[in-house]
Amino acid sequence: MTTPLYKIAHARAGDKGEQTTISLFLYDERFYESVRQQITAAAVKQHFRRLASGGVDRYELPQLAALHFVIHGTRPGGVAAALDFDAHGKSLSWYLLEMNVQL
Repeated sequence: MTTPLYKIAHARAGDKGEQTTISLFLYDERFYESVRQQITAAAVKQHFRRLASGGVDRYELPQLAALHFVIHGTRPGGVAAALDFDAHGKSLSWYLLEMNVQL
């Protein structure tokens, strides 16, 4: 079964300079291993390819059934210099939640 992340998880985000951080928290820890295998740094980099010029770092938090991503180069010059409408991390966390996973 394929499902979007927003049906099985929620996200919290922040932004610092040209980076966006997004933490993905699963509602049910039984899905953690499947999500961990599919929502890799490379998959997130591909998903954000039009929005981020840099790499993606992923940190695993299995005790919280969570993954934390640092996405580099989301806003040249930082949020204050960005010309995009609502370029803050909270908007980008919803974009991450649109990724699909196979359960």
